[in-house]
Amino acid sequence: MSQPTPAARRALPPAHEILATTLAQELIEQRGRPAVTAAVRAVLDTLRAELLAGALPAERDALRTVAVARLQQQVMSTRPAGLRRVINATGVVLHTNLGRAPLGETALAAVTEACRGYAAVEYDLARGARGHRDALVAPLANAVFGGDDAVVVNNCAAAVLLAATALAAGREVVVSRGELVEIGGGFRVPDVIASCGARLVEVGTTNKTRAADYERALGPDTGAILVVHRSNFAMVGFTAQPTLPELAALARARGVPLLVDLGSGAGEDTRALGLRTREPLSRECVAEGADLVMVSGDKLLGGPQAGIIVGGSVWVGRLRAHPLMRALRPGRLVLAALEATLRAHADGRAARDVPAVALLARPAAELRALAETLLATLVAGGLPDYVKTSLTATEARVGGGTLPLEVLASWAVRVDGVAPDALAAALRAGDRPVVGRGFDGALHLDVRSVLPWEVGDLAMAVLAALHQTVANGARPEHASGA
Repeated sequence: MSQPTPAARRALPPAHEILATTLAQELIEQRGRPAVTAAVRAVLDTLRAELLAGALPAERDALRTVAVARLQQQVMSTRPAGLRRVINATGVVLHTNLGRAPLGETALAAVTEACRGYAAVEYDLARGARGHRDALVAPLANAVFGGDDAVVVNNCAAAVLLAATALAAGREVVVSRGELVEIGGGFRVPDVIASCGARLVEVGTTNKTRAADYERALGPDTGAILVVHRSNFAMVGFTAQPTLPELAALARARGVPLLVDLGSGAGEDTRALGLRTREPLSRECVAEGADLVMVSGDKLLGGPQAGIIVGGSVWVGRLRAHPLMRALRPGRLVLAALEATLRAHADGRAARDVPAVALLARPAAELRALAETLLATLVAGGLPDYVKTSLTATEARVGGGTLPLEVLASWAVRVDGVAPDALAAALRAGDRPVVGRGFDGALHLDVRSVLPWEVGDLAMAVLAALHQTVANGARPEHASGA
């Protein structure tokens, strides 16, 4: 590649000159100096290449004008780093890739209060001495999930890891072959168990495991019996598995703990939310003889990401005293949000104060009304030519690896007349990113997972994305001649 002539090098404005302009200073206020500086360098690199190609005149004033004109677009096209709130219009309520359960106002207020200054995370105010960080959460967790005591860790996989390490490291963990599940991100229960130094002993077959299979496997090296709830898939047909009371009797006879990885963490009978499927409850597992039950905080409970372990005080005490507990314990943000969420369940306010619970319990009539409001707002906002929107019945999902057979009746706004992939990309790139669901040749905005106060923002984001997509010529083939 040829080098720029001395005249071209002199004509190209330096970065500090562009950064000193009024526009650059305004952008620095909005996005920060590092982002704007990087954008200026990118613009100047492009101008330098165009100078080499002879596409631009070697005139300082003209090049400065072009650089400033391109700077805002360059800055805006560079998405700021960091976690961004998105509007979930997929119809999947507990969307793992979108953070699962959204927190309610009471949980957010609790986090703000706990983090505004100092907080009694591990300090017993009554005694004026050090306490443990589960002291406030444990009674609420036991009220919702059962047990005599509780500890909280980062997530449910961490709960399984802690229990297996503290109780069965170097020993055997007995589990049914039909429960060797894979959880999100490709992580598998056998891998979690193996990572703590325990040896997995598989019993039964994929579809049928009996109490006698467990009994034959129990021996002097057995550290625990593990039951894993198949929350993210269903097994039907020619199947069999022992009851928890049967396994609890075997565990007591051999002096080993019975661990139950329940995962989904329902705080109440899911049928009370209008769902057809009844998810097992932790307090029922405890009542049937489980020594420790592990659940997620950000699934059906509707709280922050956490793993909650409830059960007998002796077993929980062994987990709390294990060195691994210090590495897995959450901070005050999680504890504050979890406490508020558990309190809402314990007080019977979950359907009002916990958004995930409220979204799952929404009746079809309410969903249709919300979709009609979104549709009317889009039409009133001025749709581009050839774009058609319509109301359509659809099927939503619980998500988060829970209730895989549950189908939720829902309503969506269907967008036709524009290429769905292009529209979806524009929605994701907007100031308020939106994630919808494309199928049947159109983008669908399912309101099952849209919070009521998000409808206005959703409509504005969709209109902006539509006008941008249409301006870029992204129309489906069948509409090209319309």
